[in-house]
Amino acid sequence: MTPAVEPSTKRTLDILMAAGVPKRREGGVATIVYNLGREMENRGHRVTYVFLDDLLPPNSVSPRFSELIFSSRLAKYIAAHRDKFSLLNLHAPAGLVYGLKRKWLGAKSGPPYVMTLHGLEERRVDVMTREAKKGRAWNFGWKNRAWHALYHFPRFKWSIRTADGGHAYSRDVWNLLQLKYGLAPDRVAYIPNGVERRFFGVARRSYSRGETLRLLYAGTWLDQRGIFYIRDAMLRLAPRIAGLKLTIAGPGAPADEILRFFGPELAAHIEVRPVIAAGSMQELYAEHDIFVFPSMMEGLPSVLLEAMASGMPVITAETCGMPDMVQDGFNGLLVPPADDVALEKAISRLAESEELRERLGCAAQESMKRYEWSSAAEKLEELFFRVVRAEDASKRV
Repeated sequence: MTPAVEPSTKRTLDILMAAGVPKRREGGVATIVYNLGREMENRGHRVTYVFLDDLLPPNSVSPRFSELIFSSRLAKYIAAHRDKFSLLNLHAPAGLVYGLKRKWLGAKSGPPYVMTLHGLEERRVDVMTREAKKGRAWNFGWKNRAWHALYHFPRFKWSIRTADGGHAYSRDVWNLLQLKYGLAPDRVAYIPNGVERRFFGVARRSYSRGETLRLLYAGTWLDQRGIFYIRDAMLRLAPRIAGLKLTIAGPGAPADEILRFFGPELAAHIEVRPVIAAGSMQELYAEHDIFVFPSMMEGLPSVLLEAMASGMPVITAETCGMPDMVQDGFNGLLVPPADDVALEKAISRLAESEELRERLGCAAQESMKRYEWSSAAEKLEELFFRVVRAEDASKRV
């Protein structure tokens, strides 16, 4: 591990944190940016935030090109304020235009750029191509694959290749940034997200079985999240497990659409809560018994960490950043991606054993105590200083 920067060598950084997402604090990338930015400020640095709606008024451009237009306007914003910042932290692919400009014009065009990458586009192509062949991908036919290859993937690729450093939330992304994209080991860091302390503060969870066994899926309603496999598992489990209920929370899709997806056979077993306020998430976890998140394409989902911190036994897919957090049989259950039979068996195991639910839930909560936002920010600060020192050294040559 790279040693922490000694206090005598530390200096105050003026950091721009930017991401092509709305700036609301209701979860997702914006919440991660705000949490890391707050901790950076606690460490004495000055932070400026720029989000999608700061540079693109709502409905002002086509959603298809909004990320690219945001990247272009962000580069202009940086050029207008280049003397204000000592370092940029831009979430891919927001750094595309600035990174290319800096690559062509050199350091005089602006400060060094650390790219944050949430997940691998290579994995998206692989996963969704497989799912499209099964008829389980909504928008990944050949036209969509061609559009992805010509438009989406190059934006991420050049956001990475033009960066001065890289920050990844999972080990598979961290490895690929070095092995495929050639980022030097001292310029790329694996730094998992933190967990807010409020998720540990829920009253002690009861693992005893009541009349209802409540499963929880929290997150956007996407085909890549393994929702087809949840449905298939539920169709076989519902007749066998008395009182089985599944809550779909914060899906960003109409409730009637989700209920149609599950069909009339499962209607009585499904509850949809379209919107969950960020401040109410700990109560949501406390109301449920088992967290089910068999996603096939992620970085490191915050909902998984939050559920574990609340003491929930979790079931998730053995892919992306999830195995970094979940050790199968110790603090949760891992299932192969796109495997409804394995998912069914995992839910059955937890449904049948109060002892297993308690053992995994307690271990999950204990595991999450190591993941604080202050610790994540400290590691990110170390990466920032390495990049800034390298930039200073290059200017002296």
